[in-house]
Amino acid sequence: MDVHGEIARLARVLHGAVDRDVSPNRVLDEITRSAVDVLSPVDHAGITLVRRHHAGGRATLQTSATSDHVARRFDELQHEVDDGPCFEAIWQHRTVQIDDMETEDRWPRLTAATLKQTPIRSTLSMQLYIEKLDLGALNLHSHAPHAFDEDTQDLALVLATHAAIALSTARRGEHFRSALASRDIIGQAKGMIMERFGVDAVAAFTMLRQLSQESNIALAEVAAQMVNIEHPRVTQRDTSTT
Repeated sequence: MDVHGEIARLARVLHGAVDRDVSPNRVLDEITRSAVDVLSPVDHAGITLVRRHHAGGRATLQTSATSDHVARRFDELQHEVDDGPCFEAIWQHRTVQIDDMETEDRWPRLTAATLKQTPIRSTLSMQLYIEKLDLGALNLHSHAPHAFDEDTQDLALVLATHAAIALSTARRGEHFRSALASRDIIGQAKGMIMERFGVDAVAAFTMLRQLSQESNIALAEVAAQMVNIEHPRVTQRDTSTT
């Protein structure tokens, strides 16, 4: 297999998927699937994403994508013990490798559980930088010990770089589409208020914002509830795009 050619093809697929408004979850699934297909030592792959709610805060699991149940179980084990190569790769901004689960001594609880519950014998975790507070790691697993040589690491780094760019772009696109949908529904609600109370657009928005503040409900949600009373089908169709 021409690995460099396959990675180039994957890059085109990833960035093309973003152009077609594919969700971040679809991008994650494509990355993990392709990691197994493209990198010969890789038997399982996963992506763990964590989010700090504020700078310096404790990380919480946001979402993850895996090629199969084995990669998913390894991801779960790391979160059960609250440690492992994935977390170190995320916070230390580097690549972390386990050459042999049998002899690894940095995470004894994790390696013991991995040996007992999975066929994984070596791993490679690489940081994915997504946003200021959103980080992640691409985790590659092999059934063989010492599976990841320098060439494989270099190729995995290229894959991780494309993955981070594609995921970041997909998220920005998703946020943009959500913002557009919210703006549209707020516009509909403003129009209803203007018609019902005979006020201009500024006054209608002021009334809508005041209702949001008094009810402690987000402005877009207040607008959606208002429109749903009059036009339930319209609201369902509009909000389904968010």
